Amino acid sequence: MSAAADTPDPVERHPLAPDASFDGGDLDCGGGLLLLIRRHIDPLAPGGLLEIRSTEPTVEVELPAWCRLTGNELVSWTKDGDQRSYLVSKGPLAARTEAPPAAPAPLANPSAAEVHIPAELPAPAPAPAIAPLSVMGIGSWPRPRWMLQAMHDHLEGRLGDEAFHETADDAVRLALDAQRRAGVDVVTDGEQRRDDYASFVGGLLDNCQLIPLSDLTAMVDDPDEFQRELRALDVPAGDVRHPVVHGPLGRSRPLAAHELAFVRAHTEAPVKVALPGPYLLTRTMWLDCLRERPYETRDDLAVDVVRVLREEVHALLAGGAALVQFDEPVLTEVVYGEGGAKRSFMCGALGEKLAPDRELAFAADLLREVVCGLPAERLGLHVCRGNWTPDESAALSGDYRPLLGFLGDAPVGAVFLELCTPRAGEMELLRELPEEKRIGVGVVNPKSPAVEAPEAIRDRVARAVSLFGEERVLLTPDCGFATFADNPVASTRAAEAKLAAIVEARDSLRSA
Repeated sequence: MSAAADTPDPVERHPLAPDASFDGGDLDCGGGLLLLIRRHIDPLAPGGLLEIRSTEPTVEVELPAWCRLTGNELVSWTKDGDQRSYLVSKGPLAARTEAPPAAPAPLANPSAAEVHIPAELPAPAPAPAIAPLSVMGIGSWPRPRWMLQAMHDHLEGRLGDEAFHETADDAVRLALDAQRRAGVDVVTDGEQRRDDYASFVGGLLDNCQLIPLSDLTAMVDDPDEFQRELRALDVPAGDVRHPVVHGPLGRSRPLAAHELAFVRAHTEAPVKVALPGPYLLTRTMWLDCLRERPYETRDDLAVDVVRVLREEVHALLAGGAALVQFDEPVLTEVVYGEGGAKRSFMCGALGEKLAPDRELAFAADLLREVVCGLPAERLGLHVCRGNWTPDESAALSGDYRPLLGFLGDAPVGAVFLELCTPRAGEMELLRELPEEKRIGVGVVNPKSPAVEAPEAIRDRVARAVSLFGEERVLLTPDCGFATFADNPVASTRAAEAKLAAIVEARDSLRSA
């Protein structure tokens, strides 16, 4: 054995021929090599073989460690002077079939692409008004099993864009049909094309790449500490893809405008589109633990996050979205996330965090910059305490008192809040919010498999109306039904039944 524990000695030649190969030059694992590996290994079938050529000495230690962490197998490696060649199997080598898969097309190195900034942004177009007591989902909807397979195949390069979107179109149609049957007033596309509620953006922006969270271990300053934090994460680190920025962020293709266009072609109902908020995206993409970063500071990154989100919001409002909702669940981690793992809020809080008052001020500034000059009545903000597991005890707990100032000042016309679960505290606190702000009241718990009785929902709706007035109240579940595509908190049947129960409760209150 070599000096690195569990690393085999080099051999004279590889025992098997690779299915794909690339030259990483002198890149180390923290300086871009892992991004290249992920680009080349993802399209391979299980047991597919990737040859990695490298002149960087540290890869001898870091690559075997990466293989162990990610479940891939280092089959062999060779050394000839400074030149090294590593043969890695995607997953266990035992999964390899007798007829090796065809090699994918060569992939370009992750060099920074040129960023194009539009000279002007489109103005909002008219959209249907959202009536008081309208019922709607928060955003996500459980994906069919075949949609999940298509999503993984697309993420890993085995399914092209056209085939992926044809499959996703079918999944969106099913989500829309379920919402129509439930009788909702405002529809979403169910986020069927997204692997999760936030990091999907990283797969669409220029100079950003999605990699499994476990890949980051070889890219950080303190791998042992990072591994300890990963073990405390909300979902398995190998199952979640995380955006890694390798150059200036740009938006050369839409983030959600294509989703909106498809939905509007299939319904006359008002359409809501959810986007990760600017604070959430900045916290997600700013990995202070990385050895090499394209931005000097988190503030520098935030400037470009704001720019690309602003471009997208303008496109959505110009495309006729009745409501654009910014998801900022990590705000509750800001005020209630002390203790436990430092980086463990829905895999969206991996970066640095300052004192709560400074973080809230930073988040407020970012949101103001994104929506400056846009109509508040077409904008919303969603806050919850985590939505990755049915286990209520695993999520954060605490009322909205520390966030009242932020929510009241937010330049949006509606706030959509988790309020059904006791973890969210008392609804009465929200009477301090400005009277011009509508309140999307969570009246069912998406994490509970039991469908709430319409009578119980009606009581919650009546309570909200007595506190805020009917004109200000909108009705929703506490959160989405499938925040993470692979980890839905509800079945499709339960999701439809819960929305239908809200509609029945609202209608019975109106007719009383």
